[in-house]
Amino acid sequence: MKISKSITKKQNGLLYLIILIFFVISLMSNILGPIIPGIIDSFSLSYMLAGFLPFSFFVAYGLMSLPAGLFVERWKEKNTLLLAFSLAALGALMFGFNPRFGSSLVSLFIIGMGMAILQVVINPLLRVAGGKEHFAFNSVLGQLAFGTASFLSPMLYTYLDRNLYSSTAPSWIKMLENWVPADMKWVSVYFVFAVVACLMLLLIGFSRFPKVDLKDDEKVDIGKDLLSLLRKKMVWIYFFGIFSYVGLEQGIANWVSQFLQEYHGVDPATGGAQVISYFWGLLTLGCLLGLLLLKFLDSKLVLIVFAAGAVVSLLTGLLAEGSLVLYAFSFSGFCLSVMWSILISLALNSLDFSHGTFTGILCSGIVGGAVVPLIIGALADIVTLQTAMFFLFVPLCYIIYIGFWAKPLVSNARVKSVKELFN
Repeated sequence: MKISKSITKKQNGLLYLIILIFFVISLMSNILGPIIPGIIDSFSLSYMLAGFLPFSFFVAYGLMSLPAGLFVERWKEKNTLLLAFSLAALGALMFGFNPRFGSSLVSLFIIGMGMAILQVVINPLLRVAGGKEHFAFNSVLGQLAFGTASFLSPMLYTYLDRNLYSSTAPSWIKMLENWVPADMKWVSVYFVFAVVACLMLLLIGFSRFPKVDLKDDEKVDIGKDLLSLLRKKMVWIYFFGIFSYVGLEQGIANWVSQFLQEYHGVDPATGGAQVISYFWGLLTLGCLLGLLLLKFLDSKLVLIVFAAGAVVSLLTGLLAEGSLVLYAFSFSGFCLSVMWSILISLALNSLDFSHGTFTGILCSGIVGGAVVPLIIGALADIVTLQTAMFFLFVPLCYIIYIGFWAKPLVSNARVKSVKELFN
């Protein structure tokens, strides 16, 4: 009995660690949007050059998604996690100690590599640590942790901005003042991230990990399977679906604060960060509603309806005045909430082989988060930022197209009544 309790405690401890990793990935990935206006001011950047900041981070996702699967098979989970957080700590410290535009691009690329590796490791590990029978539930817990961190990340920046060089600042923030220039308060975020990454290294270093045997559909084959998949039109359509979704998500998250500052006089460190925080918070809440709707409605219909809502929300945000703009951009997160999971499920349910390699290809589509914000920045230098942000309707319309086009081999299971849902 004592042995059984001991094993359970170890499993729970590892499960909590994995949920914490979901939280940290999101915390470090979603801070860039709120601080972009500060970086633009600090380095006197054009919009196009500013667009290279998210480009450097998300292009690492695109490049590392497939190789990361091979790293896990060769070095196992613990060593791969240590590598990922070492890269994150290194990149964050480079950003903090050398806050120049050129070095920031290298730093963000290094951090992006670490985050991409983490994304590949944690799902198979979660399946084993939490038990196969609890995998679906624990996956939702992981996504809730991810969403919570997305909501809190902009608030962290607001807190640091308000307290740095303040007479009432806590002692740990006063320590940051030794390294953070008074006119570049956004740098403080990356010192905090470096500390978080180092703490994660310690936690992982002292943790014991179970042996993870990857299922066939979790393995990545960069050979015959990859070549076979790349010849299929359907694979490319879904690749660009993921590309479009992440580009749309990051295009909003990375440019909305600058847009609000330029056209509505909203302080990016407070009001802008708050809108981005609500954007991510509503995106998380929308996922929960999406889970319920998918029990009653065809996933393609849910995708189309939410995408149509995103069209209305974005139009309102770009064209309206006053507080309605803030509400519209925040609500756009709710409209985007179901897109990732539905696109992934439609893709995987449209193919009956090589799911691991196909997932790697789909995750490479995260590079859309690098390309779309860069295109918006380049267009903003030619026209205006407001006009450039209308480019967001290109990936959004492509997602609507997939909603009508998709013909999965297996449709999502649905119930006919609320009573059936609880039986």
